[in-house]
Amino acid sequence: RMLTRTPSVVAQVFLLLSIVLVIAIAVIQINQQQVLSPGLKYGIVLDAGSSRTTVYVYEWPAEKENNTGVVSQTFKCNVKGPGISSYESSPGALAKPLDDCLNKVKERIPVHLHKNTSVYLGATAGMRLLRLQNESAANEVLASIQNYFRAQPFEFRGAQIITGPEEGVYGWITANYLMGNFLERNLWRTWVHPYRKETVGALDLGGASTQISFIPEDPEEHFNSTLQVKLYGYNYNVYTHSYQCYGRDEAERRLLALLLQKSNASANVDNPCYPQNYNTALTMKYFFGSLCTQSLRPANYYPNQLVNFHGTGDPGLCQEMVSFLFNFTACRGREDCPFNGIHQPKAKGKFVAFSGFYYTMNALNLSGHFSLDDFNSSMWFFCSQSWAQLKFILPKFEEIYARSYCFSANFIYYLLVHGYNFNAETWPQVHFQKEVGNSSIAWSLGYMLSLTNMIPAEGKLIQLPLKPSLFAGLLVFLTATALLCLLFLVYLCILSHHRKNIPHVEHVFIPE
Repeated sequence: RMLTRTPSVVAQVFLLLSIVLVIAIAVIQINQQQVLSPGLKYGIVLDAGSSRTTVYVYEWPAEKENNTGVVSQTFKCNVKGPGISSYESSPGALAKPLDDCLNKVKERIPVHLHKNTSVYLGATAGMRLLRLQNESAANEVLASIQNYFRAQPFEFRGAQIITGPEEGVYGWITANYLMGNFLERNLWRTWVHPYRKETVGALDLGGASTQISFIPEDPEEHFNSTLQVKLYGYNYNVYTHSYQCYGRDEAERRLLALLLQKSNASANVDNPCYPQNYNTALTMKYFFGSLCTQSLRPANYYPNQLVNFHGTGDPGLCQEMVSFLFNFTACRGREDCPFNGIHQPKAKGKFVAFSGFYYTMNALNLSGHFSLDDFNSSMWFFCSQSWAQLKFILPKFEEIYARSYCFSANFIYYLLVHGYNFNAETWPQVHFQKEVGNSSIAWSLGYMLSLTNMIPAEGKLIQLPLKPSLFAGLLVFLTATALLCLLFLVYLCILSHHRKNIPHVEHVFIPE
């Protein structure tokens, strides 16, 4: 009896151990599996603006959120020299300044990913103007860029001139993306769509154009002037308009042309927007060479003739001259038409103002939110300074910018207050900002986000604690052991039961 009990206990222990091990291995294999990130993807965008080119490097995880990559800026490089439209007569000279930035970019992106990294070049208002003025020159500049990138290790996706509305919408996407209005992380660190979060409007001021973009109160009513954008599985109807020739540089060229037109002396002109005692000689080509000032050209136009401008630092007169840059009569008093005869819904909600808006406010020692009164007093104070005093006031002193900040401030005042109808009450809703975290607010990130919708997501790579072959082998071995133990126990049970049922035959000895 003792002999049958021992194998039975051993078999039961083995059966129990096998079942426990099968369950334990399965649980570990399921719960401890690691989802390996397929790594990072990279994209490069060249923002070819009218005054300069900026190279941005973006990265995002290869597994994506609802078809749009979660993108962040990892590197930014300003290309030395002017914007690409300035190379109309020598497109071949573009390569040298681009090289400096591209060599830095190559160091930032792992070498094995170079050939899979897409490069996009988007040119804005400077090139839009050049194309209108001289289409073959614009095409030559773009062809020169195409040739340059053919020799680079990256996957070049083309150089294109983007439209004003596209520039506006991409800027709007960037601002809202960086502010977490499309995606946010929840308690479990996963990305979710924010509940009932309002988007912000975007105000962008470049060198040759300015853009306003926001979601109007009633998008249906303004159907013709809105663009539909799809991001992270949601649709947005964004009103956007780009005002060509209302960028900071082109607007100032128009002011110089107007001042010359109104002046009696053609060689010496007073400029109330330049600081007191500032003098400069500019060629007629500098301000009349643009398409934006063509209609103001005098009959006796000589491109190389010099005009001397003398700064008088007169804020009141500067403001009056700036008002002539806006056509307020074309609207004929219609409320939904601020200037230039352009239909615009009422600006609503919060706005972020970046690029030229931010740099001008920074020069006036203002940033973030502030009242219209604070802005006006800072502008008046700045515009009353002499050229010698500006060196001590400005955080960074560069002549070409320093002489123009007073004009820029007055231009921004007119654009926002008389153009877009911001007032003392709504002005504090505008936030003047350059970047969020380490990412610049610029149309290029919105461009990249829209383009990542076309970049395929990679499948998830799963790493298991046990190799599938080892896991399967252990499972078969332990299951077989459990079955053998079970069969052995059943056999012992039957044997034991059989023994109990044998009848006892008693030998009765009958005495003879």
